[in-house]
Amino acid sequence: MREQDPLIRAKNFEEVACGYLADDALLESERCLMCPDQPCVSGCPVGINIPGFIAKINEKDFRGAYDILTDTNLLPSICGRICPQENQCEGKCTVGESLEPVAIGRLERFVGDTAIKAGWVNIPYIEANRFKVGIVGSGPAGMACAADMAKAGCDVTVFEAFHQAGGVLKYGIPDFRLPNAVIDAEIENLKKLGVKFECNTLVGRLFTIEQMITEMGFDTVFVGVGAGYPTMLGIPGDSLNGVLSANELLTRCNLMRARDFPNYDTPQPMGKRVAVVGAGNTAMDAMRVSLRLGAEKVYCIYRRSHKEAPARAEELHHAEQEGVEFHWLTNPVAVLNDGDGNAKGIRCVRMELGEPDESGRRRPIPVEGSEFDFEADLIVYAIGTNANPIMGQTSKLRLNKWGYIDADSGLATSLAGVFAGGDIVTGAATVIEAMGAGRKAAASMKAYLGIRDSNLAYGQGEEKQFGIDLCERNFVRVRVA
Repeated sequence: MREQDPLIRAKNFEEVACGYLADDALLESERCLMCPDQPCVSGCPVGINIPGFIAKINEKDFRGAYDILTDTNLLPSICGRICPQENQCEGKCTVGESLEPVAIGRLERFVGDTAIKAGWVNIPYIEANRFKVGIVGSGPAGMACAADMAKAGCDVTVFEAFHQAGGVLKYGIPDFRLPNAVIDAEIENLKKLGVKFECNTLVGRLFTIEQMITEMGFDTVFVGVGAGYPTMLGIPGDSLNGVLSANELLTRCNLMRARDFPNYDTPQPMGKRVAVVGAGNTAMDAMRVSLRLGAEKVYCIYRRSHKEAPARAEELHHAEQEGVEFHWLTNPVAVLNDGDGNAKGIRCVRMELGEPDESGRRRPIPVEGSEFDFEADLIVYAIGTNANPIMGQTSKLRLNKWGYIDADSGLATSLAGVFAGGDIVTGAATVIEAMGAGRKAAASMKAYLGIRDSNLAYGQGEEKQFGIDLCERNFVRVRVA
């Protein structure tokens, strides 16, 4: 796939990957073997009919490919860009056993982008019912749940704490990886289904989950607020000026438009030497944003080796191309003070890898006597996130020992009628996994409300009344004038 030149793109926020042209997509679609056992489908958290949509591309029926994709995936343009396909569908691709796997994610992006340009949207016939559904959080889990409940005829309202809908897609991922225009186009498709968005609405402060079920009249509620509460290292110097989380840096740059200061009011002072602690996708985003904001040198500090880095291989490659300097097997132990309350560097210790820990990665062990000082005037922590405590503080939802919402196999919580899914239940995961949770919760919510799932066949029992299996009688709705 065509990309911007690294020396040029490191100075702008335009998208790095340029996407397939139609001829590129047709050539790539020909590589699919159409395996009868479809291992790629089993690797997809929402079970997209991957051979089906690729076959439609091969037939030049791009609208047909879009129809198949959107049967299960509401956000093809988004997932095609940011899902870790190498660990999911492409990781199971039969072609990948001997050659490079079929570029399923790039084909998905091509179909989604084609749909946005052409204005395609799949809006089924919807018969409204009396049920009112509240969704807390407008990230991928909330959007997927909202779409399914709207298609079932419910009156759906999504509450978002920030001033724009999109959740982590908007505040956490830079434009050069996921343009805001793509997110906005997918949100518009939701609005066409009848979903309403209420931004600047912090549930847990303006009103509680319990109030939604009682005073506000929602028949069921889905909580999909993600896990955006940053983790700090807890080392000496954490509170110095010049130390911040990747969440703050990215939210200021992406959602608050600090990258366009002074045209926008959000400032983001950028150091000359920026050290980012961590090597996940968020760390890669923070480093690449820092380059674009004018940092002279950007360093990655990670306590394990390149092999154990959790970021996508593509993101690591792009960061290396753009000039990020990687310091592997290096762990910070203190932030250094310049005497005026500002960070001037970090004290680090060299690490070596021991036996694998519970994550399956080799455990880093400090090397005795290997401490050294590292110069940096802006230090960014990208070492993971936690659940925001506001839900536990303001509602009676049962939480687990890590502060995440406790939900059963159907994603029902300890409060009747309240369901939860995505990162707020599982901890940090992928966009497509969050969407899968949103759809799973929607199925449980429909069952809770007594709305029949139209995707399921009627029973085949012998006892019928008026031609309908008796086990289906509870799903007959009678309207009284």
